[in-house]
Amino acid sequence: MTLHAKPDLGALELRGVKRFFGNHAALAGIDLTVAAGEFVALLGPSGCGKSTALNCIAGLLPLSAGSIHLGGHRIDGLEPEERGFGMVFQSYALFPHLNVRRNVAFGLAMRRLGRREIDARVDEALGLVRLRDHAEKLPGQLSGGQQQRVAIARAVVIEPAVVLMDEPLSNLDAALRLEMRAEIRRIHEAIGCTTVYVTHDQDEALSMADRVVVMRDGLIRQVGTPEELYERPAHLDVADFMGFRNRLRGRVVRVFDGRAEVEVAGARLSGALRQDVSPGGAAFVAIRPEDLQIDIRGAALAARVKATEYRGRAFFGSAVAADGTELFFRSDRPLPSGEEIQLAAEPSRTLIFGGTAP
Repeated sequence: MTLHAKPDLGALELRGVKRFFGNHAALAGIDLTVAAGEFVALLGPSGCGKSTALNCIAGLLPLSAGSIHLGGHRIDGLEPEERGFGMVFQSYALFPHLNVRRNVAFGLAMRRLGRREIDARVDEALGLVRLRDHAEKLPGQLSGGQQQRVAIARAVVIEPAVVLMDEPLSNLDAALRLEMRAEIRRIHEAIGCTTVYVTHDQDEALSMADRVVVMRDGLIRQVGTPEELYERPAHLDVADFMGFRNRLRGRVVRVFDGRAEVEVAGARLSGALRQDVSPGGAAFVAIRPEDLQIDIRGAALAARVKATEYRGRAFFGSAVAADGTELFFRSDRPLPSGEEIQLAAEPSRTLIFGGTAP
């Protein structure tokens, strides 16, 4: 036999979903469609509503308003076990007294499948996560990465139409996180299920997902492919989450050919327009630290170095502009604190947003 998702049950749809905790709107009305077999990441800072959305999909939290549908059939009235979704939690949630094989088999046993089918499915799931040699071990005898593989095997062995993952890699060290990203994507493709994955880590979302959903304050701010979100964030807060740490407020000098020139801290910077602005109006300039570099021509932002640190192939530093704005930049050499420098970025790597900050 071969593990696979249940027959195509169609798209997973959230329609006007709201969830209140007292007077607080953890979800303020979200609409989202996830195609069958798609890998979608819900991305955002703590408190943005991404885990609440996942728990509503799973049936662990009731909706305050709206509805959830799978293949056109409403499912938000079903109990979690009736939805048949696979779940992978941040904490692994393994039974410490059961060995790996029995942990993985638990969901199948609850469905009262025959012993022969359970054994066959468990063997295949353990092979999928490369843990057949550890089948008789207890969870406490495994590394964190191995325990997370057991949790994934337990989620996919029931052959769910949808797998939900809530920050599954946050307890792992950096090297294991990189390894497990590739493993999760490989398993997703192997079984063909729909996957909804919650994370606060933009690198995880960009490297794994077909589409990324950026959330803030219980709302969806932007949905797009990893490339779209990384290169063309639609809002300043999305740009900030996509690594545009430099956020400089200034005044628009001119607008031309989809670009704008903005006066910032005594300098003029040009960049691609992401929102409409008008000459004389306020605007924000957003630049990634790796794109803001020392300009030996001295034709850009004057700043004073605060500190630099080595990060492998280059030095990254912080500095203060003439108007007090903190800047983050890249350098080919260490710089002493207090040194006066000029910083600039290519217009093609600079984004211009409207002047109202989120």
